[in-house]
Amino acid sequence: MSDFEYRVGLGHDTHRLGPDRPLILGGVRVDYDRGLVGHSDADVLLHAVTDALLGAAALGDIGELFPDTDPANKDLDSRIFLEAALTRVRQLGWEPVNLDCTLFAQRPKLSGYKPTIAQHLAQLLGLPTDCVNIKAKTGEKVGPIGREEAMSADAIVLLRRRSVARD
Repeated sequence: MSDFEYRVGLGHDTHRLGPDRPLILGGVRVDYDRGLVGHSDADVLLHAVTDALLGAAALGDIGELFPDTDPANKDLDSRIFLEAALTRVRQLGWEPVNLDCTLFAQRPKLSGYKPTIAQHLAQLLGLPTDCVNIKAKTGEKVGPIGREEAMSADAIVLLRRRSVARD
């Protein structure tokens, strides 16, 4: 029997694109003429990672912790959401093992940003860089992503904790 318990969490988020907003993905500012629209900074990737962490630890979702009806969350940096979720996860004895993410955006092309985003997420989660993977996909000009109306992100995280001896 293993000395560890494992859990997997899946996160997803979508935000529409709009003018006069910075584009922030994974806590990294991306050069683009539009940004994601939301109550916070609308970092679709950090929202998906936050939900993946919360889901793996059975702690609900980002909207329960940081409702968009709360004025205190207006324009908030999404790293705060991630850090709060990670603190709760760690309080239960869980630690992230690895993270795999997919960003969905017709434009801008994200290949040049993927290493920086992965490094930043690794730092935020306290993981080695080789335990974080970022993929980027276009919408193939189909749907809101393909028409450049929105961006989405998926994230899956593996958590591990030491097993508690059971009688």
